[in-house]
Amino acid sequence: MDIKEVAKKYADYQINMRRYFHENPELSEKEFNTSKVVKEELDKIGVPWVPCGLETGVLATIKGSKPGKTILLRGDMDALTVTEKTGLPFTSKNPGVMHACGHDCHISMMLTAAHILNDMKEDLCGTVKLAFQPAEEVATGAPAMIKDGALEGVDGCFAIHVWFDVDAGHISCDAGPRMGAANMFTIDVTGKGGHGATPHNCTDAVVVQAAIINNLQSMVSREFSPMEPVVVTVGEVKAGYRWNVIAESAHLGGTSRCFSKEIFTALPKVIDRIASETAAAYRATAVTKNTVLCPPVINDEHMADVVKNASRKVIAPDAPATVPATMGGEDFAFFMDKVPGCVCQLGIRNEACKAIYPQHSCYYTVDESALLGGAMLYAQTALDFNAEK
Repeated sequence: MDIKEVAKKYADYQINMRRYFHENPELSEKEFNTSKVVKEELDKIGVPWVPCGLETGVLATIKGSKPGKTILLRGDMDALTVTEKTGLPFTSKNPGVMHACGHDCHISMMLTAAHILNDMKEDLCGTVKLAFQPAEEVATGAPAMIKDGALEGVDGCFAIHVWFDVDAGHISCDAGPRMGAANMFTIDVTGKGGHGATPHNCTDAVVVQAAIINNLQSMVSREFSPMEPVVVTVGEVKAGYRWNVIAESAHLGGTSRCFSKEIFTALPKVIDRIASETAAAYRATAVTKNTVLCPPVINDEHMADVVKNASRKVIAPDAPATVPATMGGEDFAFFMDKVPGCVCQLGIRNEACKAIYPQHSCYYTVDESALLGGAMLYAQTALDFNAEK
């Protein structure tokens, strides 16, 4: 069967499902209606599924008529706490919640791929697992699905992320580091409060806080090789409650990003050392808490080649493009730490339909004409990978 001919039947379905999910977004670990609809859609075509990962994850299975390998395809389902301002006729009906990262596209592409692969079971080798994953944005969904056995018997894994910085009709799927490891940290400073007119009797937590922020930035250039990209961002700063009172405590919150697994392991210790020793220099104390969100996305060379070749078949001969890596995190990296895998950025940028805004923007939208290509890319990658000897 010709995959493009099969896919044509589901072009309207792809768009309709994307718009439904866009209009009905749900936050991480609360994707209850989304999960229910996914299950109903799978039931309609007789694709078996089991609950997998937290309360809302779904793992579907399609078995081909020929022997072969097993691949896991992943589509994440959660939305963000963003108030939509696109003005689209299918704007979010859930105030303050929006599919501002394109996960609505991922769900609909996965469901469309399920239809395509189900129709092509006679041509399919081995088994395809379709992981409808919750909670990517908070990085709890992938570990939960792995814990529940999603990767049992899997030889390779593949995920698509629609991407604002890649033109529609193209993909980016180079081998090597593609998305950054993500760590979240908080630092709580304790000094000694007092009157703003007598600083010599106090230990000013605001001054300590400022020094820690500055020293964390110098960490990037002085603790690690300039050949290794590292980002440290302090995005939350809280201290004080009155203009003439020296603050006794202060709070910082931030994130660190990198591509190196070794640096990812070292960063929490370095952040803690800089914070505590800077505070000590001012006669204060600092307590650091680090939360690992996800490791780096490092695309397997062979998997990346399979995807690029598949894109040439179903999207265009010149579909593969080279786009710089991003420090944005992606918890699919947990799957890729267990089996060979890759993340492909599917281009949805098109100025003609105002698809020009970055992920997480309240104006984020996509060129919907690119999405059927994404569904076919899921299916073609599975067909090609599973048929390999």
